[in-house]
Amino acid sequence: DATEAAVVKKIYQLKQREDHKALIVLVNSETMLKSYVESIPEAALTFLNSDRPTTIIYPQGIGFAANLLGEDSSIGIRIPDHSFCLELITQFGKPIISTSANISGNPTPKTFDSIENEILDGVDYVVPLKEDMRPNSPSRVVKIDSEGTIQLLRP
Repeated sequence: DATEAAVVKKIYQLKQREDHKALIVLVNSETMLKSYVESIPEAALTFLNSDRPTTIIYPQGIGFAANLLGEDSSIGIRIPDHSFCLELITQFGKPIISTSANISGNPTPKTFDSIENEILDGVDYVVPLKEDMRPNSPSRVVKIDSEGTIQLLRP
């Protein structure tokens, strides 16, 4: 739940990650996105409609846990292209936090069976999907400021 500070804190603690390192938020649609950002700059539309997974850092998040926002109130959000994730967000009705299933600094697991026990034991529930994680490269990361200026952070 990207709107609950206690949840965000628990994720940082579980991952043993410094809280200034951003986490990504997933929403299920542009409609949901509009409820959680001050505005969607025109420049973002090209990326939202791209076939490539793209995380967009918006200048102003609304309704998120304060400890999830950047120091400048920015927030990184992506609309996933995965049916399970989309259905989970839809059923939950709010944005969710996305992060790799590893302790900070350790390798990202490539299969469910390679997730560290400390992670599995530290969460409230594990979805029993045993499929291999997608071998895709990380999403493109784009920062768009309130003027619509685009900065490519990860191509």
